[in-house]
Amino acid sequence: MLISELKIKDAFIINSTTYKDERGSFREWFKASEIKAELGRNFNVAQANVSNSKMGVARGIHYSLNPIGQEKWVTCVAGSIWDVIVDLRPDSTTFMMWEGVFLNGSNSQSVLIGNGLGHAFLSLENNSVVSYLTTSEYSPNDEREIDLFDNDIGISWTSPVTSVSIKDSEAETLRQKLAKSDLPFSSS
Repeated sequence: MLISELKIKDAFIINSTTYKDERGSFREWFKASEIKAELGRNFNVAQANVSNSKMGVARGIHYSLNPIGQEKWVTCVAGSIWDVIVDLRPDSTTFMMWEGVFLNGSNSQSVLIGNGLGHAFLSLENNSVVSYLTTSEYSPNDEREIDLFDNDIGISWTSPVTSVSIKDSEAETLRQKLAKSDLPFSSS
């Protein structure tokens, strides 16, 4: 497993090895001990999720205000996505920066998204299956979302967004969340 920091503080891309033979393939895509050894942090899985999306579906920008925080480990196991991480921590040196990474069922990559970072993705083909692990359980009172098309963030979507949930379509902008003190802060 090779872990590289992205330009956003507390966001990483992980390259894991996929073993292929005549039967198919095998990939060890998450190993807590390697995260601890490489980054000095514990990633204790509290919940595992899987989504299946049609081409053009965008999900996010989601984040959590859970008092214990919420980190995410995201991988695409089938299809392909444009995965986007946004720094939503007003006290961070990378506040409002975003970074996108292409993930697909065969590139053996995952992203680790630290506390206080927002997450979104766009499905680039039908039946894109995304699996993600989180360090805290879903808590409706702590979950938040920001407008996918917020001009202040300025995400460059790689393909047309054709479908979003009602909740995401009604999401407020980053400025609105900032004015209401409804954003996370760095844990460090």
